[in-house]
Amino acid sequence: MTTLSTAQPLRTTPEGLLWEPSERWVRGRKGDVTVVDSRHPVLVWEPGVPVPLYAFPRAEVRTELLRPAKDPPTGSHTGSTLFYDLQLDGELLPDAAWTFPSADLADHIAFEWFRRTGRGLDHWYEEEEEIFVHPRDPHKRVDALPSSRHVVVEIGGRVVADTHRPVLLFETGLPTRYYLPREDVRLDLFRPTEQHTGCPYKGTAAYWSWHGGQDAPGAADVPSDVLWSYPEPLPAVGAIKGLLAFYNEAVDITVDGERLERPVTHFVRPPS
Repeated sequence: MTTLSTAQPLRTTPEGLLWEPSERWVRGRKGDVTVVDSRHPVLVWEPGVPVPLYAFPRAEVRTELLRPAKDPPTGSHTGSTLFYDLQLDGELLPDAAWTFPSADLADHIAFEWFRRTGRGLDHWYEEEEEIFVHPRDPHKRVDALPSSRHVVVEIGGRVVADTHRPVLLFETGLPTRYYLPREDVRLDLFRPTEQHTGCPYKGTAAYWSWHGGQDAPGAADVPSDVLWSYPEPLPAVGAIKGLLAFYNEAVDITVDGERLERPVTHFVRPPS
């Protein structure tokens, strides 16, 4: 088995992949079957993709469950040379795994995560904690800090939230999010939706859409699912439990009397 020393610095391959070893014990399962059980995983960042994935030494993967892909995709992963279907309990899961051509990672196999791409392994664990959507980035920090700042949220000039009890969530590379007590939000102006998303840092979010009328100036441009909450957040951000947050990109937020500029992110597209 080829292992990678944790003393090695962050490296770049000729294909533009960025990688580093991890000391976490990682397991990946499909249903009740453990397909990956690795104490030597490698974190890999593909060009233009902001979140990492794991690749694993072949010796720590149940390769007897893998078959060369019958219909491998093209261009779905950087420089990937060989895709595998996963054969399990009579079911064939297409394109569940792949390899990279880089010499550094030649003896490693990466897997799709079902909750991110809709295919691949559906349960992942770091040590004894289940993780979701994608691996957590060791170079990224998420802090949820209670505050006494005065936060006012408006939609089309109409105040929909006003509080002195926010929790500010600082997440590397993203706008500061303002989580507000339900009592301080006009939740009667919103309707719950079927939307749910998973985050490896925060948990599973539920959403609401604007239902306060489209006659207010600017209200017609409010996207769906503009408001969300984590009813059972992960322990590291427990302070946001049950609180409500708006997309800064789509509403007007004033903090301590200062109107914030609306950020531009991939989460919310500006109105056309």
